[in-house]
Amino acid sequence: MATTGTAQFGRETATSGRFQRQSNRFTDRVVDERGATWPVEADRYRLVWSRACPWAHRSRIVLGLLGLDAVISLATVDPIRDERGWRFTLDEGGRDPVLGIGFLSEAYLATDPAYQGRVTVPALIDAESGLVATNDYPQITLDFSTQWTRFHRPDAPDLYPEALREEIDSVNDVVFQDVNNGVYRCGFATSQEAYEEAYTRLFDRLDWLEQRLGDRRYLVGESLTEADIRLFTTLVRFDAAYHGHFKCNRNKLSEMPVLWAYARDLYQTPGFGETVDFDHIKRHYYGTHEQINPTGIVPAGPDESGWLTPHGRA
Repeated sequence: MATTGTAQFGRETATSGRFQRQSNRFTDRVVDERGATWPVEADRYRLVWSRACPWAHRSRIVLGLLGLDAVISLATVDPIRDERGWRFTLDEGGRDPVLGIGFLSEAYLATDPAYQGRVTVPALIDAESGLVATNDYPQITLDFSTQWTRFHRPDAPDLYPEALREEIDSVNDVVFQDVNNGVYRCGFATSQEAYEEAYTRLFDRLDWLEQRLGDRRYLVGESLTEADIRLFTTLVRFDAAYHGHFKCNRNKLSEMPVLWAYARDLYQTPGFGETVDFDHIKRHYYGTHEQINPTGIVPAGPDESGWLTPHGRA
C-alpha cells in the first residue's frame, strides 16, 4: 500500500514516498577566462572525493584520464560519515594536510556560514582561501574537459568532443534520471508505489542500454566519452550495493551479458579499475544508511574476481 508524507534522509527528502535529490549549493565554475571568480590555475585547487561515492568517482576518473592530477591535488574522505558528514580521518591526525580541516563541512560553512544542507562530494576547494569553488558535480567534469585543456596531458582523450556534445548530453540526461539517480530513487523510496515506479524505470533503461551497446563499444561515437564514465560509476556499484541494499534486484549486472562485458571493458581500461575500492563502497552504503540497514552489517560478497575476466569487446 502506498504511503504519503515526507521522510528525511540526511537533508534530502522523499515527498509522497519519492526520493528527491538535493540541488547543488555552490555552482560557480572554474573557467579559463580573465577576471573569472575562480580562474583555471595550476596547483591552486584541491578536489575532495570519496572512493565510495559515484558522483565523486566520476570526477576522479576524469581527473586522471586528462592528467589533471598533476595540477589539481586530491583529498580522500573516509567512507563512513558521522553526524558532521564527510571526514578526513584517513589522514594523519584526522585533518586534511593541505586544507587543515577535519570535516568537509568546515569548508562549506566558511563559504556560506548559513548553509544547512547536506555536505556532498565532489567539491573543488580553493586551497588559498579554503572556500568551496564548486560542488556542481555534473559541471565539474565537463569543465575539466573544456576549461583545463592547456593542462591536459599530450595523449589525453577528448571526453566531450564538440561534434558529439548534443548526443552525449541527451544520453547523460536519461541515464541520470533512470539509472544514476534511479538506483537512489529505488533505495530511498518510502512507498511501494514510488519504489516500483523507480524500479521499472531503472530496468527499462538498463534494457535499453543493453540493446544500445549490443553493436557498439561505447555509448556515443567510436571512443570513450563523458557518457561512459557517468554510466560506469553506477554499474561498478550495482552488484556490490544497489542490487541488495537498494532493492534493485530484478537481476544482477553480471546477469546482463552486454552491460557486464561493457562494464568490465571500462574497468580494465587504465584510469578506471585502479580507482575502484569495493571495500569503501560497501562500508559506506551498508554502514551509513541506518534507515535501510539498521544492523550495519556489511556483506562479504560479491566475488570481485569477475571484473578481471576477458570482456571480448576490444
